[in-house]
Amino acid sequence: MCLAVPMKVLHIEENTARVEIGGVRRTVRLDVIDHHPAVGDYVIVHAGFAIHLIEEKEATITLAYFKELLSCDTDASE
Repeated sequence: MCLAVPMKVLHIEENTARVEIGGVRRTVRLDVIDHHPAVGDYVIVHAGFAIHLIEEKEATITLAYFKELLSCDTDASE
C-alpha cells in the first residue's frame, strides 16, 4: 500500500523543497506538482515528490486523522 503525506514547505531551492512533518524533515522534488508551492504552504508528498498543493486546513485535518490512526490499538488477537 502506498501512502501520501501532507508536509509543510520550509525552504525552496530551484526544483526541490525542504518539507517537514512532526519534526521529520525531507527534501522532495517539485517536478510533478500541479502548482508550485511557496514557503509555508502544505504539499502532499509521495515517494520523494510533492504531488499536490493543499490548503493548511485540509492538511491539519488529514494530519489529525493520521495521528488518530497511529494511536489506535493494533493488537488483532483480542
